[in-house]
Amino acid sequence: MKGSALATRVNWVRLNHGPDGVDRLCEAVSPGLGKVVRDGIKVAGWYEFEDFIELNTEIDRLFGAGDGALIRELGRWGAEANLTTIYRLFYKVGTVRWVMARAARLWHLHYDDGRLTLRELAGNEIELAIEDFPTPHCAHCQSVMGWAEKSIELSGGEDVRTSIAACRHQGATVCRIRGRWT
Repeated sequence: MKGSALATRVNWVRLNHGPDGVDRLCEAVSPGLGKVVRDGIKVAGWYEFEDFIELNTEIDRLFGAGDGALIRELGRWGAEANLTTIYRLFYKVGTVRWVMARAARLWHLHYDDGRLTLRELAGNEIELAIEDFPTPHCAHCQSVMGWAEKSIELSGGEDVRTSIAACRHQGATVCRIRGRWT
């Protein structure tokens, strides 16, 4: 996956827990990932999906409650950090549905496997499906859910609520994330 997602997580640690927090993180993750973090993640580089999962779960364990809630917040943080720069114009001119449809089409720029599909539901509700992804993980779904939540807000949605509607780890064929807004 693209390095920008990993880099935003490390930046969150740096901003919220300082250099000591980054050192703690480097000690907690596998030696290979620790070296990548110390050397500096290349935003445009490609990294193993497992590194992303390990980074998120260790940050959640070290600086959160270890229940995945911080991973969702990291997804929100990533949307804010990455999407208000390059994609800022999308948010200014697009509706929630338009922005989410574009995001689904750009999945391949961030992942080399799977795809994100959008289903528009009645009213102000959408459903995102992570399809054909070889290694699903709950941390990934939490991250995508946080990203979607913040993306909806940045697109003008208010009172945003997101949830995981289906999960491959619970027997579903795809992971589905629902978003509602006013």
